[in-house]
Amino acid sequence: MTEQQQPNAGAAVKPRRWLRPWLGKSEAKAEVALKIPEQRKPAESPKEDAQEKVAPEKERTPLPSTRPPGAPPDPWTVFATTPEQPPGRIRRGLAAVGRTLIHEYALAAYASVVIAVLMTWPAIRYPLHTLPQDLGDPSRQAWQLAWAGHILITDPKLLWHANAYFPLTDSYAFGDSLLGYAPFAMLSNGPVTAVLIYNLLFIAAHALLVFGAYALVRQLGARPTGAAVAAMAFAYAPWRLAQEGHLDIISAGGIPLALAMLARGHGWSMRYGLRPSRRHAGWAAAGWLVAAWQISLGFALGIPFAYVLGLILIVLVVGSLARRVRKPEFRALARFLRKPTVPLLGWRLAITDTLGALIFAGVALLIAVPYTRVADSPTRADEIDFFSPPLRSLLIGPAESRIWGGAHEVPRASLGWAAEMSLLPGFVLYALALAGLGFSVWRLRHRMVLMVAITFAVVLTMGTNYLGGRFTYLPLFGHYGASFDQRIPGRLMLWVTLLLAILAAGAVDDFVRRAEHLAAQRVPAWPGPWLRLAMLTPLILVALEGWNSTAHPVVPEQPAAMRTVTGPMLVLPTAELSDQTVQLWSTSEFQAIANGGGTFAATRQSELRSRVATFPDIASIEYLRSIGVGTVLLLRDQVAGTSWERAGDIPVDSLNIKREDLTDAVVFRLN
Repeated sequence: MTEQQQPNAGAAVKPRRWLRPWLGKSEAKAEVALKIPEQRKPAESPKEDAQEKVAPEKERTPLPSTRPPGAPPDPWTVFATTPEQPPGRIRRGLAAVGRTLIHEYALAAYASVVIAVLMTWPAIRYPLHTLPQDLGDPSRQAWQLAWAGHILITDPKLLWHANAYFPLTDSYAFGDSLLGYAPFAMLSNGPVTAVLIYNLLFIAAHALLVFGAYALVRQLGARPTGAAVAAMAFAYAPWRLAQEGHLDIISAGGIPLALAMLARGHGWSMRYGLRPSRRHAGWAAAGWLVAAWQISLGFALGIPFAYVLGLILIVLVVGSLARRVRKPEFRALARFLRKPTVPLLGWRLAITDTLGALIFAGVALLIAVPYTRVADSPTRADEIDFFSPPLRSLLIGPAESRIWGGAHEVPRASLGWAAEMSLLPGFVLYALALAGLGFSVWRLRHRMVLMVAITFAVVLTMGTNYLGGRFTYLPLFGHYGASFDQRIPGRLMLWVTLLLAILAAGAVDDFVRRAEHLAAQRVPAWPGPWLRLAMLTPLILVALEGWNSTAHPVVPEQPAAMRTVTGPMLVLPTAELSDQTVQLWSTSEFQAIANGGGTFAATRQSELRSRVATFPDIASIEYLRSIGVGTVLLLRDQVAGTSWERAGDIPVDSLNIKREDLTDAVVFRLN
């Protein structure tokens, strides 16, 4: 076909070439790629063919994006979209604080404090003038707190040489030290503020029990409802009501809190196992610091806690070694531990655990030094045997329980020392733990381990009432001196209660899961009021069993003479119970006093009281001078019915001493 027969050949190219300058760069390239190639006629000569080639066109210069200098402002900029400004530091800080204040654990802390105020009522009603349970040990421990706060500011090297029990040394080691509370007692100034600080710490200790147990059970994998039931059952178990007069025994909240932090730091939970991606050395370090603080409160609970931490360290070391073993005989163990190629501990966690264990041991040993200098009791083994509870004591509630106190009066009378042997953790807790063996969110092997641990803890709690304690309690605790206060096996009920609470949380959690599944099948998917009440029933029942009827006696007013008379002195009358109140009165001046209550230095204090029973006479005066006492303060309103009832009216001219009559007391100057 000739060229005349193809008039349209290549005709579409010319408009495209004409449009090309008006197209963008990308459109021009696309247009060139899509155009239909035209049929070319045979070139007559190479020169003609070269002339037909079109030279590539130059790219168009882009338009300026900014206005030239001096040009008027563009009126269309008011319609432009402005980018959203990121929040400033103040807004980000306020948002972070807001998230912290409504975090789950923040809400748990608020609830713990409110519940503690309600469950310890009326401790907060008259916090300046009353003490929980009685005026014995609470008065002495209020004095301990005040002394620690005072001496750490004035002369820390005299910490262990307290002003009471003069002239004995290391008298601050007569009982659990409560040193961890010393920073809170530095504001103490006299018995009134000492009582206030004691009551506030008493309530805070109950709040920490709830919060620590909640954090532990949540870390193990329970839902909030199950963790709340476990926390209430642990913190307000009926047996604990008999210990309301012992702040050192109530102050056990650091134990579950430290365990929760250590589990969180190692990325372990009972429900989900070991998750290396969740490991955090900071949480592990915090757990060890809380553990060290807990043992600084006293050895009565600190020594069993140290054994538990030691067992955890052994498990970690053995597990780490087992994961590195590749021998055939250890393959089954490696499969049981899961993921043998992933190390159980990273190098950061290994260093943290090593340093944490050393700090914990260092704090314990440093505090233990003065306790080793305190004279041991020759009847320590007899005391352990006396305080060992029978198995039936785990079903008997204390007198301070509003629910079971009156109902268990008869069986409680059969116990040798009911205050330390009424060890009921709660019948509701028993029922929930028993249900947890059948259905639970915990795996079957975990339930079996919990059951074995509960059995072992019960055996230890029985002390010498199980096989004489030769293979159970005595090898673990029988070799400690009397000052370490391991003579009462019933206080190990703390661990029985904690294990029962974990087992019960699994049952409550499974019940809540089933209830939520049932509610999801409703139309609309919403739980009814009866279903909501059913999910809260275990929590209500546990709280009812922890309802207390604890007495809160009024603290006797401090005699004015205690603020003016200096020591060393003896305050009369003196007795095991009243001397603890005298110790509290001495917190105004902390003068040296020979008085000292409780069962500490019992032989010496008993000798003191018998030697001064006839005061004022030559024998008692010479004895007091021999021990360095130069002043005797006789409280007139306290001596009725005692051997010192007429001591303030006896002439002293022939005794070579001076007497000074005050409004409410008589002061005898022996020197």
